[in-house]
Amino acid sequence: MKLRITVHGTAYEVEVEVLDAGDGFPAAPLPKIAQPLTPLPGMTPAGIAPAAAAPVRPTNQSAGAAGSSDTVNSPIAGTVLEIKCRVGDRIERNQELLVIEAMKMETSIAAPAAGVVKSVDVAVGDAVREGQILVQFV
Repeated sequence: MKLRITVHGTAYEVEVEVLDAGDGFPAAPLPKIAQPLTPLPGMTPAGIAPAAAAPVRPTNQSAGAAGSSDTVNSPIAGTVLEIKCRVGDRIERNQELLVIEAMKMETSIAAPAAGVVKSVDVAVGDAVREGQILVQFV
């Protein structure tokens, strides 16, 4: 079964395997629901996203919100795994700039707008905190 999860503005698609009691896992009774659940916006009453939904692409929406349009801030606390830009590089909107690992998950950080890299304020292996400036643009 596929699920869509959004963490700090970044959407992820994950596959979930349902384990049966016959696979060595104890079956837990399902809870009784006192009243029907209300579907979330954009969901069908069955709780399934409409088939016409576009594929999920990781974005860094929080970067523009946490800083100005000329900075990219970390949406999460973690460790810098890769840096994919250098000072002076011409960057396009949504181009991957770096990768941060947090809790064994890798998060790609993309440019919120096109520009030229003014500075890269972190190095591979650096621990970063949420909201910390990672890259600045001219």
